[in-house]
Amino acid sequence: MNNVFFSQKAVLYLSDLVEILYVNNYFGFKEQAKMYVEELVHEVESSIGTMPKKKAPGYFSKYGDNLYYIGCRKNKNTKWYFFFNVRENDYYIEYIGNNHVIAQYL
Repeated sequence: MNNVFFSQKAVLYLSDLVEILYVNNYFGFKEQAKMYVEELVHEVESSIGTMPKKKAPGYFSKYGDNLYYIGCRKNKNTKWYFFFNVRENDYYIEYIGNNHVIAQYL
């Protein structure tokens, strides 16, 4: 069994993401934006141990040492990236971004 932990910054980002998605009209209702973020978190928590991980490029070292990342595609336009450390069977998510913001660094 894998344990997945989110840093305080990652939790704040996910909380802000609900607001961003709603305020910028990606979703018509705040509850829809919340469900989108919850589904994204669930996908990562349930599959992080089986998804192929890649070593994070040096650019991302500002978020932690020895980071890996995985990508989760939510639709044809957006892919989310989760950057994390691994210790035994525990995954510590330090940073979250999407292709619209960080693709040029991968």
